[in-house]
Amino acid sequence: MREPEGELDRRYSSAGASAPAWSEAEALLRAAELFWISTVRPDGRPHVTPLPAVWAEGALHFCTGPEERKARNLDRNPEVVLTTGTNTWDKGFDLVVEGTAVRVTDDGRLRELAAVWEAKYGAFWHFEVRDGHFEHGPGRARVFAVPPRTVFGFAKGTLFSQTKWPFP
Repeated sequence: MREPEGELDRRYSSAGASAPAWSEAEALLRAAELFWISTVRPDGRPHVTPLPAVWAEGALHFCTGPEERKARNLDRNPEVVLTTGTNTWDKGFDLVVEGTAVRVTDDGRLRELAAVWEAKYGAFWHFEVRDGHFEHGPGRARVFAVPPRTVFGFAKGTLFSQTKWPFP
């Protein structure tokens, strides 16, 4: 896949700011430990909750128990937004990933993702794979991939900027 070209929005960017390369944003997604996922409840109200996620093969991946609110929301509406960054206004870089959550059920792919999870987060996040799910202790989780439709980046500090990376 061709790397998306960043589009700097001058309305929200300092003079002299430039759009970072996609590879820089991708490195931040790969390294981020905590993401906030936004889903839509059946009545249209938003639902937001934190979770760990991994970047692999051009998509963010997360898991959730089938009875959790976000899983039930995704059953009705797979559109999601995942955000990560810093909790400061004057330094750091925030990212917003918009896309459609797609269930991953292939056990071979799930084993690959389980290895990525454990490499990133440690042995606490060790998952067994059975019947299209992650298993962890007594719990079972569905795994979702979110290939980005659009990613927004917000640089904060000496130069503020807003960059958009659209995906085909």
